[in-house]
Amino acid sequence: MVAGRGRLVNGGFTPETNPFTPKASLVRYWNKQIQNQSPGSAFLLSKASPLTAVASATFAKLASQNSLPDRLPDFCSAANLFCFPDLGPTLEKHSDDVKFSVYDQRNFTNYGSHPGGADSFEKYSQDGNVVTDSFRRYSRDAAGHDDTFTGYADNSNVVDESFNTYGTSATGGSDEFKSYQSEVNNPTSRFTAYSDNGNGRTQTFKTYAHDGNAGSGQSFTSYGKNGNGAPNEFASYGVSSNVIGSDFSNYGENANSANDTFKGYGGDGNVPRNNFKNYGASGNAAVDTFLNYRDKANAGDDTFSSYAKKSNSQKVDFVNYGKSFNPGSETFTGYGKGAEGNKIGFKTYTKNSTFKSYAKTGVEFAKYNQSRLRDGKTVNRWVEPGKFFRESMLKEGTLIWMPDVKDKMPKRSFLPRSIVSKLPFSTSKIAEIKRVFHARDNSTMEGIITNALTECERSPTIGETKRCVGSAEDMIDFATSVLGRSVVVRTTESVAGSKEKVMIGKVKGINGGKVTKAVSCHQSLYPYLLYYCHSVPKVRVYESDILDLKSKAKINHGIAICHIDTSAWGANHGAFVSLRSSPGQIEVCHWIFENDMNWAIAD
Repeated sequence: MVAGRGRLVNGGFTPETNPFTPKASLVRYWNKQIQNQSPGSAFLLSKASPLTAVASATFAKLASQNSLPDRLPDFCSAANLFCFPDLGPTLEKHSDDVKFSVYDQRNFTNYGSHPGGADSFEKYSQDGNVVTDSFRRYSRDAAGHDDTFTGYADNSNVVDESFNTYGTSATGGSDEFKSYQSEVNNPTSRFTAYSDNGNGRTQTFKTYAHDGNAGSGQSFTSYGKNGNGAPNEFASYGVSSNVIGSDFSNYGENANSANDTFKGYGGDGNVPRNNFKNYGASGNAAVDTFLNYRDKANAGDDTFSSYAKKSNSQKVDFVNYGKSFNPGSETFTGYGKGAEGNKIGFKTYTKNSTFKSYAKTGVEFAKYNQSRLRDGKTVNRWVEPGKFFRESMLKEGTLIWMPDVKDKMPKRSFLPRSIVSKLPFSTSKIAEIKRVFHARDNSTMEGIITNALTECERSPTIGETKRCVGSAEDMIDFATSVLGRSVVVRTTESVAGSKEKVMIGKVKGINGGKVTKAVSCHQSLYPYLLYYCHSVPKVRVYESDILDLKSKAKINHGIAICHIDTSAWGANHGAFVSLRSSPGQIEVCHWIFENDMNWAIAD
């Protein structure tokens, strides 16, 4: 199935009305480079830059003069890029009770700093694509004041939110986050100072970052520092999230009679990375409890640096630590060291944990977990059903689970080559790139840029040929350099059937079903549309009708690629977890997701 059909002139696209637009330039380039006389890809053309001829020339000149940062908002809007808005400070003050039913993308300078009453946000920045919010002073010096966030940035895509100071020096009252960043694709939250110097104030996070995917994660730089009698509860933190990082620095430091509970932390997570730096240090008569930590998580890297150090009469319990499949690396440095009169207990904790410099007395380990979980349901829990499957499933009449093939990236367009060629793109020029896209130090955008550059500069695996491309012309060049100029680009037709059991309809093997060369291009998160394109040896490519299970009617047309040689894959790859095998023992197939592409030699 060719990915879209356009109007043709001699086997190519009809020219644009204005021949100087980036889209018109791409049409000419396609017709020049692709020689098999098959229809050009309207799908690829839809990714072309929407810039007008004048705008394209203007921004190309600004890029060559290193002046794009001065026009970034205009550039992002005109070129359909992913950029965080530059939120300026606001003088809004809310001194009385306020109830916001729906609220989005604001910067509060001073919020809720008044005695008594309650403020509530029912739906805050929900269902957004690119979300950025800031609270500079939230409930500072408040007395007996209640705050409630019923839904905070749920179902959003890329989220960057900050609470510079939350509840500082507040007395009494309570804070509650009922649903915080659930099902967010790239969540980032910052609590610079959370409830510092608070007195008897209750904080509750009921669901925090559930079902999140990637992102630099969440950070609490100072949590409950110098607090007095303040109970804090995370009922469910980071459950079922994928590659999420969390940082707690200075948690409960110098607190008096604190009572902190993590009921479920990082459960069912895939490659979580959580860091606790300075937890409960110098606390007095505090109670800290982790009921379930990393339960059924896969791999990951967690660190506790300085836990309950120099505390007095503190009770610390890990009821279940890291009872996970494929244990990662957990490190405890300075655990209870220098503490007096403490009782610290682990009932269950995983292997691959390292305790360096911990209290030799007062620490009790009830059970050291020596084994991996073998239950099939547990093993497969973090791998979405249908994400990986065997080649034998691609037969007409077979029932198969379809994964969620929906594109979860922000909507963006390619840049024309005349602009992208003038922009820096390397880790050695990260400072210049951050300047272009207004990325602050330690910001979400900095993390996004760094992650993309690091992956693009990674050495190829055995037999892999790879290149990151930010223009359609660069993608065409890479595909034709690997496959020649007689090529076809394909993609899965739609997202119909996602997360459902479907039936395989008619199946066709590309190149007669033989092992063939192919180039797959997968989106990377970056300000402009960026694809990670690569070719790996020994693959077979298929196109298949997808049928509704009940009516047997065609609802989709999918493209699948099967990797015949998996011997170089990591043993902890999700495919082997899902299919219960190991590298080199089986072939592994997966669908081409929405907006990703597969290039192959024309039949």
